Amino acid sequence: MNRSDPNATSQNILVLGAGELGLPVLRHLARRAKDVKGARISVLLRASAVESNDPGKQRDIGEIRHLGIEIVVGDLVKSSIDELATVFARYDTVIGCAGYAAGIDTPMKLARAALQARIPRYFPWQFGVDFDVIGRGSPQDIFDAQLDVRELLRGQQETEWVIISTGMFMSYLFEPEFGVVDLQANAVHALGSLDTAVTLTTPDDIGALTAEVVFSKPRIRDEIVYLAGDTVTYAEVADKLQSGLGRPFSRHEWTEQYLLDELARDPNNMMRKYRAAFAQGRGVAWEKSGTFNQHRAIPVTDVASWINANLASSRRD
Repeated sequence: MNRSDPNATSQNILVLGAGELGLPVLRHLARRAKDVKGARISVLLRASAVESNDPGKQRDIGEIRHLGIEIVVGDLVKSSIDELATVFARYDTVIGCAGYAAGIDTPMKLARAALQARIPRYFPWQFGVDFDVIGRGSPQDIFDAQLDVRELLRGQQETEWVIISTGMFMSYLFEPEFGVVDLQANAVHALGSLDTAVTLTTPDDIGALTAEVVFSKPRIRDEIVYLAGDTVTYAEVADKLQSGLGRPFSRHEWTEQYLLDELARDPNNMMRKYRAAFAQGRGVAWEKSGTFNQHRAIPVTDVASWINANLASSRRD
């Protein structure tokens, strides 16, 4: 990638991870790369994932190979910064899709490896909320670690960075464990208040839009790019569930104080950290009108469509 040319874009791309987000990113990068001369996509995976006998893992590995993506064996947790930097240095772009499962210290470790490798372009794992607006000291301590990564990247000029803010994964809002939507009790538990808003995007849309960002001309650099499948209040979520499923949903408010008290009783509970942070309503929602997908007129899945495809369809079956 010729960094002096603003229309030069990523060509030799390494994606870290192939999970809930990594796989959609890989799929869409591989499709877009067919139209970009010289573009090559690779993915870094643990040996245990590549050699797994699990049918789901085998299916994913088969798909990755079918897409023409090179598999690089490595371990983000066990490898040192020096070892990771040696791997990263073979690429002009690294995209972090490993998520938080790799541990709270891993985002900074990967960022340091990317800078040490002097790669031209780095997309850190920041696919989520707007950490700058949330600020330090939120109930979710992982967010502070992400702010550390932003400070590190902003404090240097050798490696271009792109942060993609997506809001919450849309499916996560409907996870029983998260507790916001209770399909069995036909209830919505609003985080903060019924008027609190949240931005939601599906992993597949994030994958498609990330590929567009990567290959965009002129090149996007040193910038936060906002995406949104939908931005809704919790009251609107209840309305859309009622409309899509054809039955009434009760509405309940889990106030910020209630959720902070719940967290205080179990301070290491990851789910309670997320609930309390989202209840504060800062940096977790933005208008769809200002997003990359809206500016480019790229269609995305909204909440009503997601409910129809994933919840109403099972009711019809």
